[in-house]
Amino acid sequence: MEILWVLMALVMLGFVLLPFLRRRRGMIEQVSPGHPDAADPADYGFARQEELDIRMPGPDQDLLDVLDVVQHTQDYRAAAQLLAGTGSQGELLWQRVQAFAGAASLELQQRPGGVGETPGGQWLRVWRAEAPKDAGGAAVHAEFLVQQAWRTSTPGTDEFRIIMEEARSACGDAALLAPGDPIPYIVELSVARGLAYTQAEFEQLWLKILDRAPAHMGAHLAALHYWCEKWHGSRELATSFAEAAAARAPQGSLLAAMPLFSVFEHLPEVNLVSTFYQSEVVTKAIHGALHAVHSARSDDPMLAHVRHLLIFFLVRSERWAEAMNQLIHVDGHVGALPWTLTADPAAEFAVYRALAVAGYEANGGSPATLPH
Repeated sequence: MEILWVLMALVMLGFVLLPFLRRRRGMIEQVSPGHPDAADPADYGFARQEELDIRMPGPDQDLLDVLDVVQHTQDYRAAAQLLAGTGSQGELLWQRVQAFAGAASLELQQRPGGVGETPGGQWLRVWRAEAPKDAGGAAVHAEFLVQQAWRTSTPGTDEFRIIMEEARSACGDAALLAPGDPIPYIVELSVARGLAYTQAEFEQLWLKILDRAPAHMGAHLAALHYWCEKWHGSRELATSFAEAAAARAPQGSLLAAMPLFSVFEHLPEVNLVSTFYQSEVVTKAIHGALHAVHSARSDDPMLAHVRHLLIFFLVRSERWAEAMNQLIHVDGHVGALPWTLTADPAAEFAVYRALAVAGYEANGGSPATLPH
């Protein structure tokens, strides 16, 4: 009888540990070549894994062309012209500011500089020195400092605090150069999270953004992090924030997808319930995001972000055909949640894509039946 109890205990332990070992935050194990789930993406016109672009969630050829020029010539002027012509209120400007800041930060990480060597990202320093009144350069510099803090130091340390304080000052400078622009305040949302603004301080910052861009999806996603349980809020506060945003979303706005992002931010580390992704909470959030996607403009810069997260949840929910319908719109670019949280975003995306194809084909689907 004692042996039976020991065996039962081992079985139960296996149920607890196996999901944890196979996935953290819901990630799926890798699919190797030759595995039944390792479908050939070429059959559906999908890009090979090595061709997937991890820099952006979707295509922005103008940005890619300018980034190429800036990084090859180390001349910032093409970047300044692109930002000046983008417009100050939309999502596209925010994404481009993030992209330029990220490019400079990554260059500096790859080439930190030394004796007789020019450090990476020098073009951004020249930009700020030669055009100190340029609002675009000021915003990129503020976002660069934020990314540097998260990339090179640990929250709570003196080094992290010093960089974040510099970023806060840079946000103030950028705001003075463009009083009606929400971007400097959106950048400061990450500063607020890193420096642990009080909720009253955060609310004051958030009101400045709402005054300038009340339906800005990127701003709402940045603010959601602050309200999450792992930072300065709770599951309840994050859910309330996301649902309030969805409730006041204007027609055609992607804010209706906010609850799905809140669910993602609070996924259990170890999921012991096999039907979690078919639960009412997850299903309702998926439906809200699908409605947002179907209602949004086809050129909405945030549309790809929502589609990528939908792929994650639709595959987990075994809604294969719906996952495939999202894949055909975003395949080729993987610079978005949830893939960017992993060490190899392209590989993680490829796993989910292979599972979607396998599930789709197992239920009678084929390249011929997939609408484009």
